[in-house]
Amino acid sequence: MSTTTYAIRDSATMLRRQLKHLSRNLSLILLLLAVPIIFLLVFVFVLGDTLGNGLGGGSGGRSAYANYVAPGILLITITGAVQGTAIGVAMDMTEGIIARFRTMAIARVSVLTGHVLGSMLMTLAQLAVVVGVALLVGFRPTASAVEWLATLGLLAVTTFALVWFTVALGLSAKSVEVASNTPMPLMLLPFFGSAFVPTDSMPTGLRLFAEHQPFTPIMETLRGLLLGTAIGASGWVALGWCAVIALVGYLWSKRLYNRDRTR
Repeated sequence: MSTTTYAIRDSATMLRRQLKHLSRNLSLILLLLAVPIIFLLVFVFVLGDTLGNGLGGGSGGRSAYANYVAPGILLITITGAVQGTAIGVAMDMTEGIIARFRTMAIARVSVLTGHVLGSMLMTLAQLAVVVGVALLVGFRPTASAVEWLATLGLLAVTTFALVWFTVALGLSAKSVEVASNTPMPLMLLPFFGSAFVPTDSMPTGLRLFAEHQPFTPIMETLRGLLLGTAIGASGWVALGWCAVIALVGYLWSKRLYNRDRTR
């Protein structure tokens, strides 16, 4: 078999290993899933009527706010889910299993690839659950089949980028406890973007930050695809940010993994 075939075979093996690990850590998965659902319920049912009226010029109400907030909740679902990636990678690094893998005749790339693919599958499953809950609480997207496919593509690209970034965070952490905390800023960034209120309602300094941070164009693109609002250049900016984050995460992960291999 060729080198590529070996790498694919070993990556599939590592993916199966990662899925088994995830199935044995359902409590962590449920905890990470509960966070965006709780945010969704609180913002829609506690604050939705007031904030929705502000969005709709006094007549929007809870249903209008459910439509507005759902894309931001989807991004928070991703940022929460990838915390588990950092934890899983840190556990592998600190428990010595990586050192054992390095003595075996397996493709080196397969170890990290298994984490990435497993995390992506888990995150996409969580996104499906959150979309279902959003529909139950009043989210009413108007997207066509093509727009739904574009939405899925953007969510997958965003997940891929953030997973690679959190792989690097897990590799750089000295302990599992540190790895569980370092991705937290990723979950906070949507709050300082357009997840819950339009950026033009913010003070000048915060508005400038919100408009130029990575997550705002992603949320605006999701909102436009799902609700038929104008996207403008947000789609290209969102893809550009995802490409940069994925490249940084991949190169950083590769450097850390290779550095640890030489120790």
